[in-house]
Amino acid sequence: MNKVENKTLTISYREYVSSAELPLAEKNLLEQAVAMADNAYAPYSKFNVGAAILMDSGETVTGANQENAAYPSGICAERSALYYAGAKYPDVPIRAIAVAAKQDGAQTEDPAYPCGACRQAIVQYEVKFGSKIKVIVGGAGKIQVFESISDLLPFVFDNI
Repeated sequence: MNKVENKTLTISYREYVSSAELPLAEKNLLEQAVAMADNAYAPYSKFNVGAAILMDSGETVTGANQENAAYPSGICAERSALYYAGAKYPDVPIRAIAVAAKQDGAQTEDPAYPCGACRQAIVQYEVKFGSKIKVIVGGAGKIQVFESISDLLPFVFDNI
């Protein structure tokens, strides 16, 4: 006889109306992500995304989405920054990643969340270092801060 059990998943996060309300380190990281969106190469989607990563050493690594006519050969801002951080600082844990997007030169009203591939890439670095990576997603109208990528990807693939 099968027994079905209903379960509930709850996600906690902080939400702000303005970046001025953020702790200084988070505010600075988000501002870098917003600025990096200007470096995106997005001639097809016209959706410019910037990411900024705070390393445990205090260093900051940034990235921007890069599109390619041979879709899906491009790369998201988050993975652009993550893979650079992993290559340049292979033994340094990541503390936080901030993500922001722009359209028509202005920051989007709502936050842009990492896609599934980027969420899994962030998980890999949490698993690698055994420490949580804070995720800060910012829009012009609201900013959300998650203590770990598992808040955005609760059933992570880490069985290998």
